[in-house]
Amino acid sequence: MHLLLIEDNPDLVANMADFLEDRGHTLDIAYNGYAGLGFALENAYDALILDIMLPGIDGFEVCARLRAAGRALPVLMLTARDGLEDKLEGFASGADDYLVKPFALPELEARLLAIARRAGAVAAGRSGERLRVADLELDLATRRLSRAGQPIELPPIPMKLLELLMRRSPQLVSRTELERAAWGDKPPDSDALRAHLHLLRQAIDKPFTRALLHTVRGFGYRLGADAPD
Repeated sequence: MHLLLIEDNPDLVANMADFLEDRGHTLDIAYNGYAGLGFALENAYDALILDIMLPGIDGFEVCARLRAAGRALPVLMLTARDGLEDKLEGFASGADDYLVKPFALPELEARLLAIARRAGAVAAGRSGERLRVADLELDLATRRLSRAGQPIELPPIPMKLLELLMRRSPQLVSRTELERAAWGDKPPDSDALRAHLHLLRQAIDKPFTRALLHTVRGFGYRLGADAPD
């Protein structure tokens, strides 16, 4: 993979670069948010390794600006902050995955390969198909989402969860199936799915009078205009 690493800790940069380059990957490195954002906007990468606490602008801002510019570059965030609120903020800014320091370098590589592979599969599988549940509509060719004619923006992972829920509507989708759709066979910690579903519910349900995303406690989730029994 051709990777971009934005991290201000030189020792950590050296360790990651040595490991990843020994594994055959190539890296561009930036030590502050502004420089890293410039690299990400000007070049093509398979994935971005993004620290949150950076000089200049932080990782949340870097990721948000990338998404605002229409860049679908897969983003793996690195941080020592493992609270749910931090994860929610990271996912809301557009991150695909979240790795808490300290971490094992083989896990870092595995997660990078997973998000890069998922991004490639999404791009290859796009077509002119549209999915519709009640007044919620997703154009798979453009990834444009709307409800009742109002456009809705979603980060990549909640979008993947929504696509599966829409394809299966009104059937129940288990937590395991949702985790597999988002992260393959290597799901992150137990808070991650809940965080992404919270973002999804805030986007597609909170501004509207009728909820579409329903939790079936102990079983999973379903998308539909009618509430579950």
